[in-house]
Amino acid sequence: MIEHHIDISTVDGRMNTFITHPEEGGRFPVVFFYMDAPGKREELHDMARRIATVGYYVVLPNLYYRTTREFTMVRDEERFKRMFALMHGLTNDMVMRDTRAMLEFVDSQPHANAASLGGVGYCMSGPFILAACGTFPDRFKCGAAIYGANMLTDKPDSAHLLADRVRCEMYFACAEIDKYAPKETIDKLDAHLKQTEINYRLEWYSAEHGFAFPLRAGIYHKASAERHWERLFALFRRNIG
Repeated sequence: MIEHHIDISTVDGRMNTFITHPEEGGRFPVVFFYMDAPGKREELHDMARRIATVGYYVVLPNLYYRTTREFTMVRDEERFKRMFALMHGLTNDMVMRDTRAMLEFVDSQPHANAASLGGVGYCMSGPFILAACGTFPDRFKCGAAIYGANMLTDKPDSAHLLADRVRCEMYFACAEIDKYAPKETIDKLDAHLKQTEINYRLEWYSAEHGFAFPLRAGIYHKASAERHWERLFALFRRNIG
């Protein structure tokens, strides 16, 4: 496997990013990996590696780069406040600017087949992958939101308002125990999606928010995590090869 830690130039600065892809057999379909609120870290690097090992060029950016190049989440009150401040400092528009820069980057990479591109977003990035698929419908061939939070809000820039522009297949994995994406909100999202022409699947998991993260003590649920990997890889195979 090949790995790089590089900076991608955006209109807002330099976005430190983890890149991984197989050593042989390229060019490789591209997967954009949008991080969860605790930030880009080794746990997510390992998840990106798992995607890359089956034949993908994975791009995992630090979406907090405008404020900090590194954020280490420790479970104490001050760190939680810091995490939520960083998370709430992001907007869909900001991340779409980042996504445009990521697209320009992979278009120039010899090992990336940027014509075959999908993405996945966890937690806070559920709305980002939905917005990306709606903002760049000619680029994204598929997208997945894994226990995505705030995908439907009453704000004018809510990601669900872009669903009618999505032209790719999407998958939504939702946790039955999730204070960040409660069932009533997901049901409203589902009802909205049914009114559009989007090709999607929404599936419930008997687990808590964060179930796919192996280092999330007391929350990681192996059976649900493996099920999410099965669904994710099948989505990628169908749409980007």
